[in-house]
Amino acid sequence: MSASTKPKLKVATTSLAGCFGCHMSFLDIDERLFELVEHIEFDRSPLTDIKHVGPCDIGLIEGGLCNAENVHVLREFRRQCKVLIAVGACAINGGLPAQRNPIPLPMILEEVYHTSPGLHNGLIPNDPELPLPLNQVHPIHEVVKVDYFMPGCPPSGDTIWKVLTDLLAGKEPVLPHELLHYD
Repeated sequence: MSASTKPKLKVATTSLAGCFGCHMSFLDIDERLFELVEHIEFDRSPLTDIKHVGPCDIGLIEGGLCNAENVHVLREFRRQCKVLIAVGACAINGGLPAQRNPIPLPMILEEVYHTSPGLHNGLIPNDPELPLPLNQVHPIHEVVKVDYFMPGCPPSGDTIWKVLTDLLAGKEPVLPHELLHYD
């Protein structure tokens, strides 16, 4: 089968508790995105505005787990993706959101809603529409199997490009030292 008749791989992306910087790095692939879309079809992604993931070959997920909705989205995403890639520090180790982990959740809620400047007699939100916060922020590998880890805060567009093109070529992704960032 030639490259032009080879079926496109389906790729999905999502973001959990993080800053969306990894998705911005994905856009830093720049004009190579046009080459990429000749070989892949996007499912759930900010590029498509599809909200629910269908069966996919590759899933890229950024962000850690800070609430019950994050856990639900992660589990559904994992079920639908043959290969799951943890993208960035938040997905890999909780990143900046995990800096709240040493402080008990009730203490955080008390500080934010009852004692912070500017809030007078605030109430801690208790609405079924709001996802329940977890006691701590967790990396995604603590809840689901992750196939590959792409370090960085965020990883560069070149790093994302290298991993995706290796997978498209049927190769195990290998990142050279200059593309590894643990910042």
